[in-house]
Amino acid sequence: MKNKNYAGIPDQYAKLENAQIVLIPVPYDGTSTWQKGADKGPDAFLEASENMELYDIETNTEVYKQGIYLADAVTEKSSPEAMVEAVHAATKKFINKKKFVTLFGGEHSISIGTIRAFDECFNNLTVLHIDAHADLRKEYEGSSCNHACAVYEANQNTNLVQVGIRSMDVSERKEINEDKVFFAHDMAVNEDWVDDVIDQLTNNVFITFDLDAFDPSLLPSTGTPEPGGLFYYETLDFLKRVFTTKNVVGFDIVELCPNPSEKSSDFLAAKLYYKMLSYKFSNDTDEEEDIDSKKSNRAAVSKFKDNDNDYF
Repeated sequence: MKNKNYAGIPDQYAKLENAQIVLIPVPYDGTSTWQKGADKGPDAFLEASENMELYDIETNTEVYKQGIYLADAVTEKSSPEAMVEAVHAATKKFINKKKFVTLFGGEHSISIGTIRAFDECFNNLTVLHIDAHADLRKEYEGSSCNHACAVYEANQNTNLVQVGIRSMDVSERKEINEDKVFFAHDMAVNEDWVDDVIDQLTNNVFITFDLDAFDPSLLPSTGTPEPGGLFYYETLDFLKRVFTTKNVVGFDIVELCPNPSEKSSDFLAAKLYYKMLSYKFSNDTDEEEDIDSKKSNRAAVSKFKDNDNDYF
């Protein structure tokens, strides 16, 4: 699935050598257990992106001018384990090119490979997991690379902070860190939840955003919708705080399960992706400058791991 340029942006902003940002589509739906169709998510997201205004009012920016390269899709489907390895390899390749790496799935098992790559490349990493589901099973249906296991490995190896959780199996209870899990029912009565989450984050943050974190009245087109979710402006307020106070090193968005008769979910996903980029790069005041003269991925690729020595 190698489409034309992301969002139809001009070629000068879409070439790898000029782009600070890389977008990797992962059309995978091999382990979902209810509604199938997340493998169609990247195409629906890209189509919606082509119909989106590229000027962000809130930040007064056109973030596509930082350069956004649409990479070849990761299409490995022979097994969940092989898919995870392929995602890991593709992600790490572009991190090593000093790009700000983003991915769009696909179901949440893709994030296992993504997180693994970021954890290998950035010191003291927080994985900020925004989701309706805990995804903390060690194994499910015979595989540790199942969507129900999406952040189990992250919980072992990184500072995992979970936001919006409102569905889990009793077996996952023993895996959670009570101080770092923000359940939706508690958030609903805690006006300080954003501050409380920020306090749990280290400086380097990778965000994995499962779209079922949103309330299904807002985003119904996902494989496992759960009532009682996040709404748009509270989510943007939270994300803006994260991007402005921490060094977000990359992110993925997963679990769009498009419905041909319901396009608003596709468009919300497109806007969310672009808004997250806008928050990341809104401090670049020289945006009209020729992107060839920009330093690649100035803020994102700091504290890179290399035999425990930081560089950049």
